[in-house]
Amino acid sequence: MLVAGFPADAFGTNCYVIATAPGEQCVVVDPGIGVLDELDRLLAEHRLQPAAVLLTHGHLDHTFSVAPVCGARGITAWVHPADRELLADPTKGLSNELKEMFGGRLPYTEPDDVAELPDGGTVEIAGLSVTVDHAPGHTPGSVLFRLPQAPPRWDAQAVCLSGDVLFAGSIGRVDLPGGSLPAMVTSLRDKVLPLPDDTAVLPGHGPATTIGRERTTNPYLLQVTERRGAEPAAPARGW
Repeated sequence: MLVAGFPADAFGTNCYVIATAPGEQCVVVDPGIGVLDELDRLLAEHRLQPAAVLLTHGHLDHTFSVAPVCGARGITAWVHPADRELLADPTKGLSNELKEMFGGRLPYTEPDDVAELPDGGTVEIAGLSVTVDHAPGHTPGSVLFRLPQAPPRWDAQAVCLSGDVLFAGSIGRVDLPGGSLPAMVTSLRDKVLPLPDDTAVLPGHGPATTIGRERTTNPYLLQVTERRGAEPAAPARGW
């Protein structure tokens, strides 16, 4: 198992590459803004050939480079059906402030080949078996990607790519179009908290963590555990 990642040029969005081993096919997760050069370098370093792009959700800071990554290699972009419209028109997920930032002009192109992730179940790509957990709240189609094993020398037994559902010490914001606090609380309770403590969490922004660490220190997970609800928290970077 090989898992590598780096933050995008804008908003610190983490882009990940996952493969069974160096020199094999891989999947690219969440190619955001300004990732192309670093992604090419990482692929060349590990001699990897992308077989697909997987998207944790449809916000532009996670999808901006999906068309060039897919188009250059003739591969498919996978997104949950509830966020399919964001992949076609990302302005639907932007706040008014973000729309003004881009001045109404988005140099964005929808990928040619889009497939819809299952609402639960697994996707078999590049020799990987990726479990998809629908976890709405940040967006209607937010998902967790889970892998049943972690790379050697990691102090973990499994991997969860949590997108903007869960961060180290925080959770994803729910105040953008399509966000929902009740849905987020349900996702945290039913999809995040049941995961084993020794699951490595690779979030959409910020440093890696573990389920065990977040279960005991993350104030929003503690609120859900104690049945006092949870307040939304915006990540320091990203949307």
